[in-house]
Amino acid sequence: MLMNAPATFIQSYIDDLNDALNQLKPGAALTRIQAAWLGACLTGILLMNSVCWAKFERASLGDCKVAALSWVFRKASIPWDWLLRVDQSK
Repeated sequence: MLMNAPATFIQSYIDDLNDALNQLKPGAALTRIQAAWLGACLTGILLMNSVCWAKFERASLGDCKVAALSWVFRKASIPWDWLLRVDQSK
């Protein structure tokens, strides 16, 4: 199964999450790249039934590299604590 774009319901979820995040803490919205990364991760989890960067890379035919996926998770300034608050408040 190939992974070239997030499923429609995942993209809708990310958009709603981002809107709620921006309302809860103005200026903390996800960047376009962060939202795309989150969409790729959620789609990968759905399709692969696991959290494995190597599987995500294979499913995307190399469009999502292991190093890039793991770097965003470790180093990007994603407001994880606010994302969890937003998701729980829905």
